[in-house]
Formats: sequence, structure tokens, C-alpha cells
Amino acid sequence: MSELWISIGLYVGALVLSPMLLGIMPRVKAWFAGRQGQPLLQVYYDLARLLRKGAVYSVTTSWVFRFGPLLGLSVMLLALTMLPMLGFPSLLHFSGDLLLFIYLLALARFFLMLAAMDTGSSFEGMGASREAMFSLLAEPTLFLVLTTMLMHTGKLSLSEMFTALNEAAMDIPLHNLMLMAVAFFIVLLVENCRVPFDDPTTHLELTMIHEVMVLDNSGPDFAFITYTACLKLWLTTAILAQIVVPAIPGGATWHRPLLVFCVMLLISMIIGVVESTLARLRLIRLPRLLIGASIIALLAFMVTR
Repeated sequence: MSELWISIGLYVGALVLSPMLLGIMPRVKAWFAGRQGQPLLQVYYDLARLLRKGAVYSVTTSWVFRFGPLLGLSVMLLALTMLPMLGFPSLLHFSGDLLLFIYLLALARFFLMLAAMDTGSSFEGMGASREAMFSLLAEPTLFLVLTTMLMHTGKLSLSEMFTALNEAAMDIPLHNLMLMAVAFFIVLLVENCRVPFDDPTTHLELTMIHEVMVLDNSGPDFAFITYTACLKLWLTTAILAQIVVPAIPGGATWHRPLLVFCVMLLISMIIGVVESTLARLRLIRLPRLLIGASIIALLAFMVTR
């Protein structure tokens, strides 16, 4: 029973802290640029402001556009219940839940793309097409990373998988963990629409992917989309952190929840460093990077004993 209450507390903590994780990256970018930058809690202020506003809908849209952001958020909240956080089991776990977890992420993306195409705008349709293409290229890497973890642990549940991964850390080659971490980090960047795949601050129509899909959303709808992005960032950084922690020398002797959370913060900072030192790649080069990530993940799978 105590473990259940801990899982509930961690779930509520993820709901509260996920916007702060998104606010770390602009602070790092501002530090690199020598600026003061926005407050760390700026995302909370933006969400509160958007929720107080009203929504504006085009006459060409239907109920699909109105319910798309809410459905996407609902699916992401459900996916969060399957994520083991900070070394503790998830609220909802069963054998094979990792497959449902992956497809819940895909379903949330599908609702966003469907809402974008419902506007009837070729501009937003272009963004949805790009989102579908990059998602298609990123899924093999995600499956390969999770399959490699399955080979190491023999578990089909995310909670059991990460627990076994941490317990078997001494038996897993360091280079294998690093290959999985690098491949998943690239997936994290594309799934969260970060540089070099996308720039969330851009307004150039030829380079936008995610931002172009949400141009017609306003008020609470845009708040739902922003909060969904916060939760997705939390989900992906939590998975990557729990891959990295077993590779840290002496990590098993640390207080694991604190170590996982610190690694999640570090990953957010690293994303800020990447966005400060790299430019967005040309659109035609992005598939090559994703194929390279798949090759890295395949290499990790092939060297698994």
C-alpha cells in the first residue's frame, strides 16, 4: 500500500513539475546568449494566462479541431500512469504495457495531426505531413532501444524492465547503455520538436513542424497543447534518465529517486546547450540523422549478449 501511495505522489509530482522542466531550456539558452532570460516558472504563467482566455474557432473547423487538444492531453495523462518514475513502479503496469505506452504516444500525436488537418489549411497540413514523416523514422529507433532493454532484462513491463535494468547494471556493458542513451536522446529531440529537428521559437513557414500545426489554436486549447508537450518532455527525459543512471559509476549506491531526478534536470540543460550551440538542420538532412539513430540502436541490439 505504501508503494502505491508513493507512485500516486510521484504521478502528482510529475503533473506539477513537468512545466518547470520545459522552462529550464530557455534559461540555459539565455545564459549562453548573455541575457537574463525569462523566469524559470514562465511556462506556469503562460498556462494560467491561456486558461483565462477564450478560444476562437474558424468556421471551417469541426468538432475534431475542438476536441483534438483535449483528447491528446487525455491520452498523455494515461501514458504517464504507465511510466515508472524515479525508480518506483508505475500506477498502471502489466506484462506488455510498453507496447501500449508507445502507441499511446503515437495516438496523442495522431489527435494533434488530425486537428491540424481539420482546419483545411494547406499550411497546417504541411506541418502534419512533416510530423508524420519524422515520427515514422523515429519509431524504429524507439522500438530497437526498448527491444534491447527487453533482451537485457527479459521483462515486457516498463516498471519491471527499469527495475531489472538497474539491478543488472553491473552485467550490462557500459558501451551498450551508452549506445541506447545516444539513440534515445535523438528520439527525445525529434519527439519534443527540439533543435536540430525543429525550433519551437521559429516563425518561418518553411522550417516549422510542430508550431505550424497549432497556429489556429488559442486560449484553453493552446494551453492543453502546451501542457501535453510538458508531459511528453517529462516522459521522454524520465525514460532516458533511467537508461543513463545504471551507467553512472556507483549509481546503485545513491538514493535512486534523487539521482534520476537530477539526471532529468541535467538532460534538460543538455538540450538547452544543444540548442545554443547548434542550428536547425536543413529539412532534407533530418531523415539521415534519424536513420543514423536507428543504426546506433541496431548496433546496441546486435552487441547485446
